[in-house]
Amino acid sequence: MRLPTTTSHANAASWSVIGGLALACLLLSHALGFSVALARAALPALGVAVLTGALAIGRMRADTRLVAGATAFLQMTLFTILGVVLAYLLAAFGGPSWDEWLAVADARLGLDWPAILAVADRLPAPLLLVAGLAYHSLVVQMVGCIVVLAATARLERLRTAVAAAIVAGAVTILLSGLLPAVGNLFDPAHYRTLWPSVAWQDRDLVLGLRDGAVRELDLSHMTGIVSFPSYHAALPVILFWGLYPVTRLRVPAAIWAGLTIVATPLFGGHYGVDVLAGLLLAVLALAVARRLAAKAPDLSGMRWPVRHARPMPRTTGRIRWKQGAEVIH
Repeated sequence: MRLPTTTSHANAASWSVIGGLALACLLLSHALGFSVALARAALPALGVAVLTGALAIGRMRADTRLVAGATAFLQMTLFTILGVVLAYLLAAFGGPSWDEWLAVADARLGLDWPAILAVADRLPAPLLLVAGLAYHSLVVQMVGCIVVLAATARLERLRTAVAAAIVAGAVTILLSGLLPAVGNLFDPAHYRTLWPSVAWQDRDLVLGLRDGAVRELDLSHMTGIVSFPSYHAALPVILFWGLYPVTRLRVPAAIWAGLTIVATPLFGGHYGVDVLAGLLLAVLALAVARRLAAKAPDLSGMRWPVRHARPMPRTTGRIRWKQGAEVIH
């Protein structure tokens, strides 16, 4: 068996964005004086090595599903590491905070966050628990989407979904650098059942990056510090699109994606405009990725047997067959 050499445009776009992120991280880390804690980089490096090995095995076996799945995992792993690092580096540039502007935009939308938080604090604890689990399950959602699409041989849809996720993530990181914000913070000590949001827990990290106190990258403990737009709102939409053809998962995927998006302001510390911008970004990223995927047919998800035609006797015409090749006399 052999694989054709045709490559996916969506797949190529993902690698191009990852390469651009890597170059940006190298240049900015040098310019800003950042260093990497090498002893704590072993686990991410091991993960990348394992996925690279799985990809190599898949290529040797001509296993298109394994190749597609390992490629998707490798791309998302590299993107996550590089994307978080780049977000840290961009935060180090400082600049005026856009929190006040984002809060005003929410107010104009009619979002009264003290009132909303008060209502949320009176919700049953099990409901808040489920919502919190949905918010913090984004990595699990991505893993599940990759596994399902690879196992069911929906390989071009997998590549398109990953490309959309990477494009949306890259735009999110760049916009967050242009419009830096700490987040829609609330002190959980003032509430009975609400959890501390990610923005609340990471506020010292963001301020440390902005004032120069943090200049070492710990790759074993990386967290998203992006406020506007919300990647937690964009990615569930993209993953739901990826899983949509799987009929049995369509309804539960829609419910879980919707719950994740609704929970994003509470558990991520996002403004409402963050979520709206994330939803719009997901639609645009999917449009770009689908356009890339439609540029040319991708045949890399198919197994192509090598066929040898039997020799044919010479006919009265000028064409005869020899070892599967057309010979014109």
